[in-house]
Amino acid sequence: MKKLLLIMLLLIGAGVAAVQTGAARPLIAWQVERSLVAGGMGPKRAECMAGRMVDRLSLGQLWTLRRAMAPREGEPEIARGPLGSIKRLRRTEDGEIISVVTSSAALCAIGIG
Repeated sequence: MKKLLLIMLLLIGAGVAAVQTGAARPLIAWQVERSLVAGGMGPKRAECMAGRMVDRLSLGQLWTLRRAMAPREGEPEIARGPLGSIKRLRRTEDGEIISVVTSSAALCAIGIG
């Protein structure tokens, strides 16, 4: 039991260290990109936006964004399109998240992201 606890603590410590040093950045960017594609975005634009978002938002903000963007039970289908995305983005109630996501979307859409 003590060995299992020690192994778990070491794994958690390694994960924290990977996030702090930036070694986990590619994995985090990949997860953000995958979420954007699952939400209906094209792969090229999702890759561009994910890179910008991971560079500019904290891990906590990315988790907040993920929770806010998830469709809620009972939401009409129309709420899953672009207008619904804006509504869900506002759920974050975080101006920095809103600014980073909208600027990333705009810059990547015109090809300078």
